[in-house]
Amino acid sequence: MNVHHMSLYVKKYMRKLHTIQVGWLIILALLILLPLAIALAVGVGAVFVPPQQVWEAVINPDAHSSFIIRTYRMPRALGAVLAGAALAVAGVLLQTALSNPLASPDVVGITKGAGFGAVLAIMLLPADMRWIMPIAVIGGAILAAVVLLFAADVQRGDTGVALTGLAVGALFHAATSFLLVKLPGDTNQAMVWLAGSMYGTTMTEVVWLGIALLVLTPFVVYCGALLDIMRLKEESVAGLGRDPKRIRTIMIMVAVLLAAGAVAVAGGISFLGLLAPHIASALVGQRPSRLLPASALVGALLLLGADIVGRVFTTPTEIPAGIVTAVLGAPYLLYLLWRKQSVR
Repeated sequence: MNVHHMSLYVKKYMRKLHTIQVGWLIILALLILLPLAIALAVGVGAVFVPPQQVWEAVINPDAHSSFIIRTYRMPRALGAVLAGAALAVAGVLLQTALSNPLASPDVVGITKGAGFGAVLAIMLLPADMRWIMPIAVIGGAILAAVVLLFAADVQRGDTGVALTGLAVGALFHAATSFLLVKLPGDTNQAMVWLAGSMYGTTMTEVVWLGIALLVLTPFVVYCGALLDIMRLKEESVAGLGRDPKRIRTIMIMVAVLLAAGAVAVAGGISFLGLLAPHIASALVGQRPSRLLPASALVGALLLLGADIVGRVFTTPTEIPAGIVTAVLGAPYLLYLLWRKQSVR
């Protein structure tokens, strides 16, 4: 190897090292920003609580404002963090498994399927049996995912998968509307839940969601190790001794469980699973070791920020966080569709 080739190799290595360092610095910045955003979310609302009182309420259950902080605002903020992170990681897995940058839990119909299960539970079950709702949410999400898996086998890597998901979502949305019209029940709670709101989140829900995410973490790590492989063509994946259909099925099912857990707590949050992976990819690149944690942090910050915006701009009433994310995400989906068509 001559001096010129050695120089080019060193420059290429230094650029790669610089990119890696910048990516991890961005992740560190997001980690620092997250507790600051949580503190802001806990402090703002119809009644503003200064940061000092927030800290006192956290460490002392008898402090002033402790009840409102510990009972309402802290569970709400932590629930937004966990649900946002879960939806974002689910978006990364779906986009990779389907080889489609348009894929996300709501775009491909998983969120709508989960919503159908939740509304069915809300409208049919008495209040003391609402603990069954997470099971109904998971069942509805899995039902939507089964249809998605068939579509993925037929039209992998094309907008047809996203369009199939939209059709599945429309079908579940119609079924949900039918339930709301025909069945007597708590329609108001169902409508708030469908809009995607962190209102009324309890610490019990946060704990159960946290446990579910911990259980799913090893599966997410396993899928993360295969993200680069699944970006290849199916023939190349099979040539490496891997079964692409099996890997894709595992990725989609892990994404479904992540999304179902998030939806059970936060309701029908729209487009967050689409936005967060794209923002994270622009910040840290496509390497899975950085993309997954960055996506989780971006998703947590986006949902937390949407909840803050929804509470602050219309105090003392509030806009559901799902509406705020939809206002941001719908134009971005149209932009992605336009860019995909213009490339062709």
